[in-house]
Amino acid sequence: MIELTVHPRHRHLISGDLANHYRVIPADGDEHFVRFYIDDAADLSCRDELELLLGKEVILDPVSGGSVEKALSLHYRKDRGDSIRAFSVGETDFLEDLLTEARSLKCSDIHFEAFEKSARIRFRIDGQLLERYKIEPDQYLELVNKVKIRSKLNITEKRLPQDGRITNDTFDIRVSILPTLFGEKIVLRLLGQDASAIELDTLGFRREELDIYLEGVKKPNGIILISGPTGSGKTTTLYATLRLLNDARRNIVTVEDPIEYTLAGINQVQLKEDIGLTFAAALRSFLRQDPDIIMLGEIRDPETALMAIRASLTGHLVLSTIHTNSATGTISRLIDMGIPPYLISETLNLSVAQRLVRKLCVHCREAVSTDETDFPDHFSFPFPIDKHFQAKGCNACYHTGYSGRIAIYELLPVDRKVAEKIKAGQVTELVTGEWKDQTLSYKAFSLLAEGVTSLEEIYPILITY
Repeated sequence: MIELTVHPRHRHLISGDLANHYRVIPADGDEHFVRFYIDDAADLSCRDELELLLGKEVILDPVSGGSVEKALSLHYRKDRGDSIRAFSVGETDFLEDLLTEARSLKCSDIHFEAFEKSARIRFRIDGQLLERYKIEPDQYLELVNKVKIRSKLNITEKRLPQDGRITNDTFDIRVSILPTLFGEKIVLRLLGQDASAIELDTLGFRREELDIYLEGVKKPNGIILISGPTGSGKTTTLYATLRLLNDARRNIVTVEDPIEYTLAGINQVQLKEDIGLTFAAALRSFLRQDPDIIMLGEIRDPETALMAIRASLTGHLVLSTIHTNSATGTISRLIDMGIPPYLISETLNLSVAQRLVRKLCVHCREAVSTDETDFPDHFSFPFPIDKHFQAKGCNACYHTGYSGRIAIYELLPVDRKVAEKIKAGQVTELVTGEWKDQTLSYKAFSLLAEGVTSLEEIYPILITY
């Protein structure tokens, strides 16, 4: 019998559930391929399924005897069905392996949390937190110190919050440390360094939506506002837009909090409110820098909103985000901030609202009959559906029932007709008539009818309309 070992850097290449299901052990691999050991008596046709699930080239290396079974019992013991594993911080360079695993799973945040008798690590994948590791409480402090050292923070300070940054070859990590009752809680936000691969075509716009969006952003002046809650993909849409507009003929400046991606040829400024570098202060300076395009990370207050309006009136294209529930809600928010409706109608090119919706796992989704009582009160069905699908959970989706996300967009181009309604204070009338099938609610319901997502996932969108 051959003694198979799994290097800690390769353990993350496959989950325990998938390793046990397909009876394979990772031998080598990177972001492009994985080589597995498999019993020589096994059916090698599973290679196609593994490639589909992992999104990489899969190489199977048959070995004889019970080597694979023994390695599975040692390295991928099925103690629990939810893939939560105990891990000793001192076994390997645990932090580095953890970051590598998080990137491979397309994790956006890592949460380290300490409680009275336990500690845990959770990954945010597709917008949802999943518990991945249990850490012994006496080892948790060692892990916290490793993070502090990597992010150049004070390891002796345990009473105050701290913020830092870890720089890697391929991505940056924003570190936030918060003192809690039983220890310090850490959140690592994984940020990409390079936005060169972000394309508007790949974000989820339908063809007609992309045409409307491009018509708005290619105007020489005016404002483009993108709304949605935290984690809805607003910043990614802005970076893809900047990448499209970026050329040697334009001077583009941004102020962000934080700078999530770097773009060659664009002047990016990090917000520093503690020393007075606010969005409004940066915007005042930008206007003396001869800009063509200005990107503000967020419009948070009336002062910033008014300055953005003035910048667009003087011949600049301004891109920004705002926290509202819909494209029409953005107009109402600006009016609530004290911006005169006639200024909004003159400067706003396009109002966009977007959401990220989790897609059902195609391997385990279940069909159920449609019951109108399951939908929000007063929700009006745009068209009838007899059935829809709900999440179940399997090995392929880490028992979440979902795999990946899709963006939905609500676009309101401000043409002459819309501008007149804004001036007349008739914003609520914009959601009726011919534009009603362009709302987030309609598009979310369409995804439900197509079997792409579940009622549970789109319920918060339906309830706001």
